[in-house]
Amino acid sequence: MVTGPIQQPSTVTAAGRPPAARQPWPTLPGDMPALVRALAVPMGQPYWREHLIHHLGPVRQGFAEHVRVTEGPTGLYAELLRQEPRLDRGVRQLTREHALIVAALAALQQAAALPEVAAEELRARVGELLRALHRHRQRGADLLWEAYQADLGGED
Repeated sequence: MVTGPIQQPSTVTAAGRPPAARQPWPTLPGDMPALVRALAVPMGQPYWREHLIHHLGPVRQGFAEHVRVTEGPTGLYAELLRQEPRLDRGVRQLTREHALIVAALAALQQAAALPEVAAEELRARVGELLRALHRHRQRGADLLWEAYQADLGGED
């Protein structure tokens, strides 16, 4: 009796995929679960704000690394486009999201350092950031699926 999902083997061998598909795709940033846990702590707790700031740093650094690995002439996006130029629109969208997320992370870190910014506002902004990161990760995964798993036609 099968109790879990059935895994379908890929029809594309690792050797047949471009190098970008053979190496692990970069995960999104830092320690997002720690940031989620920091967000879950009651806002009235002592050092809530400091705890939040502490966990924003690794996420910001991790996202900067994600951008470094994916963008530029030697990044994964460039390699992906050399293999699959049809994905240009998706790559451009992900690159635009990088700029927006980097700006949101910087603004959030600055706001968290200001005592006059309400904890409720910080919590809402962190929630928006986490949703943006989740959407970005999903779009990246969808782009890779489209690049390496999509059937482009052929025999019926």
